Amino acid sequence: MSLSQLSEIYLPAIELKLQNVVSMAAGSDGLTDEMRYMLAYHMGWDDNHAGPSVHGKRIRPLLVLLVASATDGNWEIALPAAAAVELIHNFSLIHDDIQDSSPLRRGRVTVWKKWGVPQAINAGDALFTLAQEALLDLEEHVSAQTVLIASRRLQQTCLALTQGQYLDLSYEARGDLNLEAYWPMVGGKTAALLSACTELGAISAGASEHICDAYRRFGRDLGLAFQVLDDLLGIWGDAALTGKSTESDLVAGKKSLPVLYALEANGPFAERWSQGPISALEVAELADQLEDEGARAYSQARAAEFTESALSALAEAEPRGAAGLALTELADQLLARKT
Repeated sequence: MSLSQLSEIYLPAIELKLQNVVSMAAGSDGLTDEMRYMLAYHMGWDDNHAGPSVHGKRIRPLLVLLVASATDGNWEIALPAAAAVELIHNFSLIHDDIQDSSPLRRGRVTVWKKWGVPQAINAGDALFTLAQEALLDLEEHVSAQTVLIASRRLQQTCLALTQGQYLDLSYEARGDLNLEAYWPMVGGKTAALLSACTELGAISAGASEHICDAYRRFGRDLGLAFQVLDDLLGIWGDAALTGKSTESDLVAGKKSLPVLYALEANGPFAERWSQGPISALEVAELADQLEDEGARAYSQARAAEFTESALSALAEAEPRGAAGLALTELADQLLARKT
């Protein structure tokens, strides 16, 4: 079966597991109906605004199940881990929206904008807690020792996410950043959660330490390559294809990889950057300047390097069956975006 065929099986199961986790938390000793609705709204289950266009593609839990299936053929045992990583992802989105003062997410009003910052923090915290609860459901299929290992891995990931977000926010006000500062930040965000997804899938399936490590490296390097490509798209992407404005990153002053490369080169782009905010009218010229200074070529080379490393780690993990082929197909899709 292809990736699309497997997705038709896995995605409904993921959605059902997520909904069950949230609904089981309702009641006299759990969430009130209003708070449960806040979570359902954010997760994309609101009756008026539901579906993939609202809740996203669920790539992270899909990775968990594909790895589990490619390891021992039984993807259902990993559903608790799949739900856990998606809940952690959504916890981080609620808090990110607050910290970035983002009024919209996927075309809808964000939770903090709809219910206020204090209640949005509560909603994010609830998703964080439910993620831990969801992961414990692994005990129905695996040993207590395996559950403990999985739980520790998820906690380490949450700490890395928090550190990555801290660095992201702190970098906004710093003018002394170099290229090396970039990697701890993106390693603690995109790469940390994707590496947890792939490793938790392997842990749930009872894979050896070597195989778990190979899947961890696959997810990490997949995440790093994905983030570098995202930075490239933020400056040179086709907005008609990506849906992402190529003005926003430079106008917002985002210290993406191409920008940090040029700042370290200390050429004409760095001189203009030091003079203050960039206007939308300057974006095209400065994008050309970045390319002339080698920022685009450097970033493309790093993306290619991490792509090769990710696929090498995947091969080392020896994924089997249709899910193994689908993992390669999914990685190709994530990394095939054009700049």
